[in-house]
Amino acid sequence: MRATQHRRAGRGAAAAVALALTVAGCGGGADLPGYGGGGGAATETTTPSESTPKPSDEAGTATPEASPDASPEDGGGTFEGGTAVATGEPGGDQLLTVTDVAVEPQDGFDRVTFTLDGSGTPGWRVEYVDEALDPGKGDPVEVDGDAVLQVVILGTAMPMDSGVEEYDGTPVEPDDAESVEEVVYRFVFEGQTTAFVGVDGEPKPFAVSVEEDPTRLVVDVGH
Repeated sequence: MRATQHRRAGRGAAAAVALALTVAGCGGGADLPGYGGGGGAATETTTPSESTPKPSDEAGTATPEASPDASPEDGGGTFEGGTAVATGEPGGDQLLTVTDVAVEPQDGFDRVTFTLDGSGTPGWRVEYVDEALDPGKGDPVEVDGDAVLQVVILGTAMPMDSGVEEYDGTPVEPDDAESVEEVVYRFVFEGQTTAFVGVDGEPKPFAVSVEEDPTRLVVDVGH
């Protein structure tokens, strides 16, 4: 607030007028931007920007704009996943076994699907790792690709417990995928099933979801 010079007046009427002007001048400050009134500290009100990234974008669980069934000629949209670790908790009886692994190119991303049978709902931990290591012995696992996306499926069981025949472990090497070079399946170990997705080039954004009837864990890797 600008300093106000007060002039002395010899008569009482002039002093009253000066006092009234001073009070009116201070009261007008309440209309200034950021003024909180009451002599307190100034406050600032902000509106969240629409461009602020959602937590799901940072966590890698964002849903791609493209439809799951989109084809290149449909112009499905742009993939908006993240590259940070993505996690989800299993549910139900948690006696699931992976029966199939597949890779399907989509418009803007490649879809890696783990089909499961048994009871319960799978959880997951999906993240980029520096090296693919066998979950049992810790030995290096060869995976084609420049970056390695590790997929750990939670809530899985040995075939003898789930009553379901497990996937035979054949590596999946898609011919027409843009980002996914190979998927190497490493079977179930202590309630967790691990697979490694070899990605071409730098780590690509990814998204994780679960489908039902049949139960599937889906990992979409952006182009």
